[in-house]
Amino acid sequence: MKNYAAEFFGTFWLVFGGCGSAIFAAGIPDLGIGYAGVSMAFGLTVLTMAYAVGHISGGHFNPAVSFGLMAGGRFDAKKLLPYIVAQVVGATAAAATLYLIASGNADFAIDNTKAGAFAANGYGGLSPHGYSMTAAFLAEFVLTAFFLIIILGATDRFANGKFAGVAIGLGLTLIHLISIPITNTSVNPARSTSQALFAQGDFLPQLWLFWVAPIAGAIVGGVIYKFLLQRND
Repeated sequence: MKNYAAEFFGTFWLVFGGCGSAIFAAGIPDLGIGYAGVSMAFGLTVLTMAYAVGHISGGHFNPAVSFGLMAGGRFDAKKLLPYIVAQVVGATAAAATLYLIASGNADFAIDNTKAGAFAANGYGGLSPHGYSMTAAFLAEFVLTAFFLIIILGATDRFANGKFAGVAIGLGLTLIHLISIPITNTSVNPARSTSQALFAQGDFLPQLWLFWVAPIAGAIVGGVIYKFLLQRND
């Protein structure tokens, strides 16, 4: 149960910190943190929780990462479903907390016809800069594949494990710097689900892409590392 609790709290912090920065701090005129600040916030959530609870559960905080680690031979398939449940519940609890805090402002309202509403992910008309479904799928697939290569490489027994959290956190920061304009950046089905549940509207029918593309990319990244990059000596 400590494994699942660690995944719950780690994913909660990822969504609360990353999506919270987008909801509260990104759009303030002249003082807002913008895309770069949100990117850094997501990276910092993973970096901090990797060191806080990574030694307990492995620090997945993301269903796609769990699938990718399984494909890479680093995670037991028997634990996959309970990990995903803990991640989605943690993300949803964070989104609910963000909603309650945001509701404390009389001007708060979610306009689910606009891209990025409540930090949700989308494509087409719900892409921050109008990118198509194909472009969104390709971006999420490729970026998640590389995220898994970073994770597997940084945590390899031949790597310097003390800096794994830094590499993974900075990797996620870079991913966001690239793809916030495309999809508002998912690479994490739990994070996408939690925000879509509150944004609703057309974000819900588009949610499939933010499960399928990241998980497929993660599996490919895991397989690439296992068979092409991993040292076996």
